[in-house]
Amino acid sequence: MKIGFIGLGIMGKPMSKNLIKAGYQLVVSNHNPGAAAELEKLGAEVVETPREVAALTDVIITMLPNSPQVKEVVLGENGLKEGAKRGSVLIDMSSIAPLASRDIFAELEKFGVDMLDAPVSGGEPKAIDGTISVMVGGKQVIFDKYYDILKTMAGSVVRTGEIGAGNAAKLANQIIVAVNIAGMSEALVLASKIGVEPELVYQAIRGGLAGSTVLDAKAPLIMDRKFDPGFKIKLHIKDLKNVLETSHEVGVSLPLTASVMEIMQAVRADGLEEGDHSSIVKYYEKLAHVEVKR
Repeated sequence: MKIGFIGLGIMGKPMSKNLIKAGYQLVVSNHNPGAAAELEKLGAEVVETPREVAALTDVIITMLPNSPQVKEVVLGENGLKEGAKRGSVLIDMSSIAPLASRDIFAELEKFGVDMLDAPVSGGEPKAIDGTISVMVGGKQVIFDKYYDILKTMAGSVVRTGEIGAGNAAKLANQIIVAVNIAGMSEALVLASKIGVEPELVYQAIRGGLAGSTVLDAKAPLIMDRKFDPGFKIKLHIKDLKNVLETSHEVGVSLPLTASVMEIMQAVRADGLEEGDHSSIVKYYEKLAHVEVKR
């Protein structure tokens, strides 16, 4: 099967490589020339526009920053809709607002094109080793048909409902991750300020109820002062913006999410938006005049 792939960034490039390793033929756009050239060496076909990607394939995967970029690539000039054939499918693996996914799908339906919204969680390391979690919205029959493609890139693929449900699950995921990182940061800063070795605190609590995937993934990196982005602050801000806008549209109050959003804005104001979202700890370190390190 020939698959189109648009969005060869931190997540998209390793995901597309996993598809090639599994034997799929890929057609990619050259929006990111360096990454496209790298994929071309592995056997991918490189074309100029999303329209050309759609014309050459029956299933197109997009992995883009946010709703405006997805709408532009899908519905804009030389977009996917101009080249897509009736019966083809868009699998949008970007993290965007659920209502935006529904709007895009409604437009694609007019052209006989189906869609799954399938955002991911796990960050770059899991994208590289093919163990990301994928949350999928869309028709059951379309999900079943393309499940194997998704599973090639993922450790977990779960359908959460109709179109938009994948991104609704991703919003829930991003709330939990953000609040978890903030809580962990508060705890480790407190321990460090008291004068207790944060590594020992981490080892003491990780096996109990306070233990979590987030704690195990981020606490060691914080203590080693490694803030290279697995998932950038600016991207988590984008996700929380989608969370809060969606919550306002449907009438849900999310005070913890709003608080963490303001912390992330402060971190961005300090010039750290390109760093990993574990850089949240630096907000608390600045207030407490202490550094969490081994």
